[in-house]
Amino acid sequence: MKDLPLGLFIIPDTGLEMRLNTAKSLNITTAHVLTPPRNERTSDKIQLLMDKFNEANVEITILFCGFEGESYASIAEVEKTVGLAPEPTCHARLQECKEISDFARALDVKILGMHLGFIPEDTNSETYRRLLKQTRELCDYCHNNEQRLHLETGQEKAEVLLGFIHDVDRVNLAINFDPANMILYGAGEPISALRFLGHYVKSVHCKDAKWADNPGQDWGTEVVAGQGDVNFEAFFMTLEELGYRAPLTIEREISGDKQIKDIENTVLFLNNIRNIL
Repeated sequence: MKDLPLGLFIIPDTGLEMRLNTAKSLNITTAHVLTPPRNERTSDKIQLLMDKFNEANVEITILFCGFEGESYASIAEVEKTVGLAPEPTCHARLQECKEISDFARALDVKILGMHLGFIPEDTNSETYRRLLKQTRELCDYCHNNEQRLHLETGQEKAEVLLGFIHDVDRVNLAINFDPANMILYGAGEPISALRFLGHYVKSVHCKDAKWADNPGQDWGTEVVAGQGDVNFEAFFMTLEELGYRAPLTIEREISGDKQIKDIENTVLFLNNIRNIL
């Protein structure tokens, strides 16, 4: 784990330069980046974004899809609004995913990431069959752009996600594993889920959280790494056992000065663990 680069999840909003300066000062050399809105994806904006990341010596390794109208206010809101799962928005969002894939290609980014939304446990349901078809279509589009698609963990149990990936049956489909999301959504114990998903895990988020009193019904609580219920020593040891060789990408879903301070503390915390393993 010592030789793996650190990464940072970056939203390219008005705080972009502050986050890039933080990454540079902490020797963070890679990033997962949330895709900017459509009006920010023009050719001149592409070059401007590339220049900013190049100046900070930060490589964009994954571009994450995000959509207008998504809400993470509660588990119920996530189910209704996030990803391709909600039927009212799925076709328009699939088209936007293809546009984002093209945008990523222009940035020379080889991986798309996304929250697909809640995958139904009933594999015979109409929603499950539609998600299969749309995910295959998106994987094929990404394949033509020489890209992989990483589905982020969280909404469903590891068994459901793995079964879905097997059913999609595309070689460029993989997993972005976020251990905190397993806790936040009450979807399962992170380390056992990581072992179960195994070699499909091709990218990770280093994020921490505490379990809710009613897991799966109420949100857990995101906290700075080291103060929650993710066992990062076991997390890193399991990644090493799996032969994981991609960046360790820090995510802290708050903003402002506290986000920067928590990122600094997370780098210290993760490096301390890596030094003793």
